[in-house]
Amino acid sequence: MREKVTVCEVGPRDGLQMAKTRMDTATKIAWITAMAEAGVPEIEVGSFVPPKLIPTMADTDEVTRAAVRLPGVLIVALAPNLRGAQNAYEAGAHRISVPVSVSEGHSRANLNRTPDEQIAEVAKMIAWVREQPRRMEVETACSTAFGCSIDGVVPTASVVRVAAALAAAGADMVTLADTVGYGHPAQIKEVVRAVQAEIGSKLDGLHLHDTMGLGIANALAGLEVGVRNFDAALAGLGGCPFAPGASGNIVTEDLVFMLESMGFESGINLDALIACRRYLAEGLPNEARHGHVPQAGIPKTFRALAA
Repeated sequence: MREKVTVCEVGPRDGLQMAKTRMDTATKIAWITAMAEAGVPEIEVGSFVPPKLIPTMADTDEVTRAAVRLPGVLIVALAPNLRGAQNAYEAGAHRISVPVSVSEGHSRANLNRTPDEQIAEVAKMIAWVREQPRRMEVETACSTAFGCSIDGVVPTASVVRVAAALAAAGADMVTLADTVGYGHPAQIKEVVRAVQAEIGSKLDGLHLHDTMGLGIANALAGLEVGVRNFDAALAGLGGCPFAPGASGNIVTEDLVFMLESMGFESGINLDALIACRRYLAEGLPNEARHGHVPQAGIPKTFRALAA
């Protein structure tokens, strides 16, 4: 058996929050359904935030309620606070992802809180979730873990401190996010190892952006130090409206090609995944769509390498 790597598709959330136009709800649900049918095991479908802040997320409740009916896929929603967690729970989300910025500048811009204030909010969210009859996982994401376009360098010690606090608060898992895409492979290894030494297996994954063109190289660096869960967005959509200069996520199609070529098992049908891009062409006709594999085509050697 091949070693499994889990890819979480974050396009419907991170990919759409910066879109110039709003994808209609029916197209969004059709896109999520097609990705589930392609074998994507986890999909982050939206953010439970006030629509006035991010209008493209106004239909997250409806989208979540539709997505949780899909068989065999774990549905994730971003929830920045207790109210968001409660709304996600009512909509049936299987997991919430809670952002916690390591850098103070991004934390104030994104959440209007300091990192410590957001950690306290996370503790309240976890306490509430644990009281509910249905289990909902709580993932916490250390945003700006590899650099910040507002504050600049983010010390590794600061990342470790925030990750340790989130683990101690009872988070099911902690991920490290290169929110603005400033990280490089050596840094990825350094920070991941430092956090692993502090919280062990609670470090669950990486959320990488491709601002500097190092996204896939950073994913490879993560693989080399034991990371087996990665976020990615179809066609490399994405960015943070509260992090100046942040560009798209790593391209799901390119990540899956690399993983399968190397002998890892993603469970995703690459042909079917690439076909999902048609929903972006229909729903976001003015957005750039990235990806080396979709543009070049799947090489004839691919199946032999993946076998």
